[in-house]
Amino acid sequence: ANSRLLPGRTRGLMVAMPDFFTALDIGSAVQKAITPVFLLTAIGGMLNVMAHRLSRVVDRARHLESHVGGYTGDRRRLAIDDLAVLARRMAAANWAIALCTMAALLVCLVVALLFIEQLIGGKLDVAVAWLFIAATMLLTGGLMLFLWEVQLALRSVRVRAADLLAERRPAGE
Repeated sequence: ANSRLLPGRTRGLMVAMPDFFTALDIGSAVQKAITPVFLLTAIGGMLNVMAHRLSRVVDRARHLESHVGGYTGDRRRLAIDDLAVLARRMAAANWAIALCTMAALLVCLVVALLFIEQLIGGKLDVAVAWLFIAATMLLTGGLMLFLWEVQLALRSVRVRAADLLAERRPAGE
């Protein structure tokens, strides 16, 4: 067994203590953890984008809510329609952030299990695989919701542009 002599606490005696990690074990664990760590970096970047989009939607909704009382007629109807779209966008962005955050947490568990596997010398391959699959599924769900939020935003802009163009045309066209 791997052991090294370390000074004891009493009278300078040397006591044998086992090595939990050799340099080779640590290097192997770090190599295995590199890919999940890159995935964590990517998820962090995506969460940043999603949080920024959510904050923009929330700001727009607050602005409309504070002014909708002063609007009349068609302008009021358009503002209320916009608030309904913004509510769907907020829900989609919020769920996308939640799913991606849960994916990141599972990836953190994968990294921890990879190191624990080296520490205990056990086989945690099945647990690591299932956690990674679950993280990938959560990430996929989060990205699909993000895509849906972007599509909602684009659709509302296109509809508004079509309404404006229709108002601009003379009645005979």
